[in-house]
Amino acid sequence: MKLVLGSASPRRKELLAQIGFVPHSVRPSDIDETPLKGEAPRDYCRRMAREKAEAVTIDEGEVALCGDTTVAVGRRILGKPNGRGEASAFLKLLSGRRHRVITAIAVKHKAGILERDVQSAVRLKVLSAKEIDAYLETGDWEGKAGARDAALREIKERQRKAKDAKKGKK
Repeated sequence: MKLVLGSASPRRKELLAQIGFVPHSVRPSDIDETPLKGEAPRDYCRRMAREKAEAVTIDEGEVALCGDTTVAVGRRILGKPNGRGEASAFLKLLSGRRHRVITAIAVKHKAGILERDVQSAVRLKVLSAKEIDAYLETGDWEGKAGARDAALREIKERQRKAKDAKKGKK
């Protein structure tokens, strides 16, 4: 069985590599990712994963893995930001608030599509304007739902280490 990754996301490819999987090929699908009117975030995320899988063509002996990650504040879906201004607005909205990160996967094989999703509740610390600007400067927010990424944790960790180092000098 050959694995087809139905995503252009470098992060998904990296995650597969961490568990010892190298895709036979990468075939990202080009679908409309606009939420439907009144669509709940979890339903939206599952629909995106499924539609991506439906759009990927597989040959005999292949399975396709597709996925989507959605960030939601209440019923509001935060997609991939359209520029730095929207990324900043997303981060200000998430700052100090609880939100949900939903990930859905769809595996397409000759007999059909298997689907699963998981939802995590996350509380982001209160971010200062300086922290938001530093994160935006990294560019790591580009292509990320809600403009959030592990880089936010890295910024917090760097600041903690700098504080610790400063305390140690006294």
